[in-house]
Amino acid sequence: MIFKIVQRAEWRAACRDGVFRGSAVDIRDGFIHFSTAHQVRATAAKHFKGQRDLILVAIEEDMLKPAIAWEPSRGGDLFPHLYGPLPTASALWERELPLGDDGVPMIPEDVVP
Repeated sequence: MIFKIVQRAEWRAACRDGVFRGSAVDIRDGFIHFSTAHQVRATAAKHFKGQRDLILVAIEEDMLKPAIAWEPSRGGDLFPHLYGPLPTASALWERELPLGDDGVPMIPEDVVP
């Protein structure tokens, strides 16, 4: 399972269309960014601090093959990147991400190993 942090309105629009084509950052970079369970807290802190109306979407990675690639990023850690659109049917669940007192989206405890 891999995870995507996304604006609620973007994900709702994608669900109506059946496909998520990426956020502005994803489109700029040419792929959709994901995080693993052990990466998602750092991703929230680094890229989403202070942003409201976010949701965390859990994705079944196997449904994305062969368009998913594991590539080095932050600190040389391998991150999952999707080269192509994300079918919203590959989502296992979604959860709202309230902001903590520090402004960082709070990742649910049962997500992080």
